[in-house]
Amino acid sequence: MTTDAISESSAKSDFWQGVRLSMPVVVASAPFAVLFGALAVEQGFSVLEAFLMSALVFGGASQMVGIQLFGQHVAPWLIVLSIFAVNFRHVLYSAGIGRRIAHWPLIQKALGYFILTDPQFAVAEARAQSGQTVGFAWYLGLGLPVYVLWIVESALGAVFGKLIPDTHALGIDFLLPIYFLGLVLGFRKRPLWLPVVVASAVGSIIAYKTVGSPWHVSIGAVTGILLAVILPPRHSGVEARP
Repeated sequence: MTTDAISESSAKSDFWQGVRLSMPVVVASAPFAVLFGALAVEQGFSVLEAFLMSALVFGGASQMVGIQLFGQHVAPWLIVLSIFAVNFRHVLYSAGIGRRIAHWPLIQKALGYFILTDPQFAVAEARAQSGQTVGFAWYLGLGLPVYVLWIVESALGAVFGKLIPDTHALGIDFLLPIYFLGLVLGFRKRPLWLPVVVASAVGSIIAYKTVGSPWHVSIGAVTGILLAVILPPRHSGVEARP
């Protein structure tokens, strides 16, 4: 077998490994995608407009904010600013994941940043922490199914939204928080994990009670980052001596 054939086989294996890891996210995010499509149509969007918003914005919380602001005579710049504020945490994610994909070509980086989501960042970071390379084929397998099915499910929600029962009554919407909790616990052996998690949780709760949803997500993330910057780093092992 030639080197090119081995490389192609390895890339396919990495891609399908990423696809398998994406399945919990696909299942957990499905109710939110369908709910967005249904709410978008209720707010006056066409099916095509709901489809395009999911394809171009690709951000659950920011899309929900967007459809609430459209049609309320709000200035366009304020809508854009609101969506940016809700998705500000992705600026932080991009800064973190950038060092993991620095070896990628420019076009692959652009695609990687576009399909970056909360679980995508967490799983990729965990892979890098374990000493494995974050390759493009693996990353694409992890993110592409989530992106494609998010768009499809949004369109289905827009078309059949009135026939869909209340997802809150079914309890399906609780799947995604459970999945995120599992991702957070996966980092529990890292230094300062507990103080940062507690600070993020407290900051998020206070923001939720004062500022409101979905701003509490970004505010909680920034709170945890600020604490990590302020606290001195902890290193395992014996301290180096002069």
